[in-house]
Amino acid sequence: MSTSADASVAARITYEPVIGLEVHVQLLTASKIFCSCSTRFGAAPNTNVCPVCLGMPGALPVLNRKAVEFATLAAMALNCRINETSIFARKNYFYPDLPKGYQISQYDKPLAEHGYIEISGGSKGEGARATKVGITRVHLEEDAGKSLHEGFADSNESTAIDLNRTGVPLIEIVSEPDIATPDEAYEYLTRLKEIILYTGVSDCNMEEGSLRCDANVSIRPRGRKELGTKAEIKNVNSFRFIREALIYEIARQIEVVESGGRITQETRLYNAHEGKTHSMRSKEQAHDYRYFSEPDLLPLVVDEKWRAEIRKTLPELPEARRGRFVKEFGVTEYDAQVLTVSKSLADQFEAAAKAAKNPKRVANLVQGELMGRLKASGAEIEHSPISMKGVAASADLVESGAISGKMLKDLYDLCFERKKDFPEVYEEEGRPQQSSNTSALEKIIDEVVAASPQQLEQYRAGKKTMLGFFVGQVMKASKGQANPQLVNELLAKKLE
Repeated sequence: MSTSADASVAARITYEPVIGLEVHVQLLTASKIFCSCSTRFGAAPNTNVCPVCLGMPGALPVLNRKAVEFATLAAMALNCRINETSIFARKNYFYPDLPKGYQISQYDKPLAEHGYIEISGGSKGEGARATKVGITRVHLEEDAGKSLHEGFADSNESTAIDLNRTGVPLIEIVSEPDIATPDEAYEYLTRLKEIILYTGVSDCNMEEGSLRCDANVSIRPRGRKELGTKAEIKNVNSFRFIREALIYEIARQIEVVESGGRITQETRLYNAHEGKTHSMRSKEQAHDYRYFSEPDLLPLVVDEKWRAEIRKTLPELPEARRGRFVKEFGVTEYDAQVLTVSKSLADQFEAAAKAAKNPKRVANLVQGELMGRLKASGAEIEHSPISMKGVAASADLVESGAISGKMLKDLYDLCFERKKDFPEVYEEEGRPQQSSNTSALEKIIDEVVAASPQQLEQYRAGKKTMLGFFVGQVMKASKGQANPQLVNELLAKKLE
């Protein structure tokens, strides 16, 4: 099947995609949603289980209060209306890793509804306009177990079941079909993950299954209101692959329609090696899960008093923090975007910015010097040898003229080489100072000019760019310790 530029042009001119996302987020509780079993990842198969999560006859669920608080906090952060009363329901279906034969979830009366996330809608740069992607609902449910098909001598014939995940608390976040492009889907998921991480209700670790996403995608003639027949893409394990799967699936659906075919409502899987989606099962009609209210659980009531207590724990969220950083510290919107990508980085930058004389210089050093070295070494900000206090100290030294930019770079290199913080390395190096000794610099300048008659002649003949050559030679001769501004001033006088 072709996914050529022609199909992409057709998508832009003739058709428009309609995308909705269903995201499952594991809540960061110590125990499961209806029993006291551990939620710890990586335990030996079928060890974090009990009669409740194994679905034994007579075992009764007891709701985990912390799971409710985490779910409510996440819903608040997503601008949702919290329903005072919500109902748990049994979602009935058969699957080998579902021991009870049903999943306890919420259906027509969920915990929260009618929220939104703001995205830029593909706009880039300063002043990009935000658009809202609606969130239909946020509801609580328990996870199912896991079917294992690999690691057996007769792996072609065997399937094993690990029920450790059964009963792990989840929230399902269902978006409105407001997403129009794969790039918007990627940004929505990025923003959603940022918000959830800021609240602290989940670690959003996709490798461990703490965040999972299914995408519903259809196409329709541009301008038409009716939705097309959708395909659901399941079990995609990264945001990048979700974007790639959507790009492929949109092109596939356009080609089917353009060739006179009909889109089948089905579930599809994405093969990252091939870059294609493949049909998993037909889904011509909505599955009848025969929902009914869970008889072993009372209605969940989150009253105003409880909501107020939960709201007090809501942290400043990424967008609000970006706006404040721009206002308080004078950084650009782009700077603020980079510096708030994680709560840990934002916390550390703010502490450094408040301690430094020039917050903008701190922002520049974090992005230009610190982040580049971290990326090159494959380390996260939490494992940086240079603390934010160290960044603030180095920023103040540059600001006061005590050290030059070149000296700072060399000291940062030593910090990463020795795995030590900036103040410690600065002391070990004897507290090097930028030289502003006019007579000493004039002597170096005289030596450099005398050794470069050809360059001097070019400068005096009108090639003023040669000034940079002389500055570089003086800085080299001073081992980077000369004050660049003073060097420029002295050289200009000398060369004229």
